[in-house]
Amino acid sequence: MIFTISFPACLGNLLYYNVALIKNVSYVTDLCHSAFLLRLATDGLYRNRPGPGMGHRLVRMTRPGIHMENLTAGYDRRPAIHHLNASIDPGSLIAVIGPNGGGKSTLLKTLMGLLVPMSGSYHLSSASSIAYLPQISEVDRSFPITVFDTVLMGAWPRSGFFRFVSGEIRKRAFLALEQVGMQAFAQQSIAALSIGQFQRVLFARLLLQDTKIYLLDEPLSAIDQRTCADLLKIIGEWHRLGKIVLCVLHDMEQVRHHFPQTMLLARELIGFGETSEILCTAKLDQARRRAEEWHDHADECAIEPMVFS
Repeated sequence: MIFTISFPACLGNLLYYNVALIKNVSYVTDLCHSAFLLRLATDGLYRNRPGPGMGHRLVRMTRPGIHMENLTAGYDRRPAIHHLNASIDPGSLIAVIGPNGGGKSTLLKTLMGLLVPMSGSYHLSSASSIAYLPQISEVDRSFPITVFDTVLMGAWPRSGFFRFVSGEIRKRAFLALEQVGMQAFAQQSIAALSIGQFQRVLFARLLLQDTKIYLLDEPLSAIDQRTCADLLKIIGEWHRLGKIVLCVLHDMEQVRHHFPQTMLLARELIGFGETSEILCTAKLDQARRRAEEWHDHADECAIEPMVFS
């Protein structure tokens, strides 16, 4: 079995942990909400089908890739990204950069379906599936689960919550751990791992998911150089296999050396294209000036009526 914990007592936290591995789950307290999260985990976020409270601005299409049209998203009716227009083709390896508070994480959460756009839309191929890696600071490592079971969570889209985990899936999970150099830690608690080791485990989980789109929020922050190099090799392999990878980064040298395309955000799209063209003084200065204009008392945005298709 994947889990050895008490089913009724821990279901809510377990489900939310598997959806996004994010802290602050105090509102996931009742079994009714837990049942909703179960549906979300197995039928919503992983396969990215519109579920409750999401998908009103998500358009399914046959054209491959990701396409954003006038996309605006944020929190409490205050946008963190404004009127974003961009098209991302299969096989794109993109660094998402910009000043703190520029909307980088908001963009990833919106594409993942964790935030409903305020206006505009984003378009995904009907065959697309998405894997999302949150910032390491948002991950709750106190949850009582082993390294191997954490990786097995990547098989939920295929195995479901109550289905048997086949020998083939377990074999693939071990191979994923070997690929990140963590096979010797399979039965250890994730709480005993260093930050770099835990990030390797999360990458093994992504390898087991084997999706077409990877959204990575600061995957190389606060980890050692060797782990950075190993994880960059995995990201590069996804690129060679034709996957879409959006990766939020702050290290400009990593961006220059490993990411052929860059998206520069400062609550609006400053530039998107070849990295050598985006990482120029003029565009970086423009993003910096836009950040200096921000204030905490911006007007709320009028939200358009939700459209159901």
